[in-house]
Amino acid sequence: MASSFFALILRMKFIERWGLMRNTFGDNLAEHSLDTAVFAHALCTIGNVRFGKHLNAERCAALALFHDASEIITGDMPTPIKYRSAALHDLYKEVEAEAAEELIHHLPDDLQEVYRPLLCPQPQDEPLLPYLKAADRLAACVKCIQEMQGGNHEFERALQSQKEMLQNMQLPEVEIFAVEFLPAFFWSLDEQQNRTDAFQPENAENT
Repeated sequence: MASSFFALILRMKFIERWGLMRNTFGDNLAEHSLDTAVFAHALCTIGNVRFGKHLNAERCAALALFHDASEIITGDMPTPIKYRSAALHDLYKEVEAEAAEELIHHLPDDLQEVYRPLLCPQPQDEPLLPYLKAADRLAACVKCIQEMQGGNHEFERALQSQKEMLQNMQLPEVEIFAVEFLPAFFWSLDEQQNRTDAFQPENAENT
């Protein structure tokens, strides 16, 4: 019997984010998931290389690819609504968990236990979850920066909010990323391709 799991997963590209905001360009769930995976891998790698940690960067990236897969069922809930109250947030978490299980049941029985830990992080993933959350917020920061670079000031407050939440996480890996990599998102394509001093902290601007 044919399975629709992967056909459903690839529908992430049809789910638009930032539904309450005026966007100059779209940001769909598939793009966001890739961005989050790239940043999750980067943050774990920074932790391993700079701080001698033993984080599974590949596992964190895989979790990031599927971290919002439940929205294939639920759609994207705007952040101001999702976090309006603790009760509403807890209820939405329950809905997300049910949606993830519904997706998993679209898999053949022998594959369900392979993919369940990707859609539903396990206790052993606990050390990675702060990095996954930080990567999610970094992806949101980059979206805000790109909108502002396009002249859309609607995202100024959102960028400040995302930065504050990242700072409150107090992850040194995030601080390093903000200094060494985030400024380049304010540059033009020519600057990104031609500047070779991006890794110098003293050249960090607009963070």
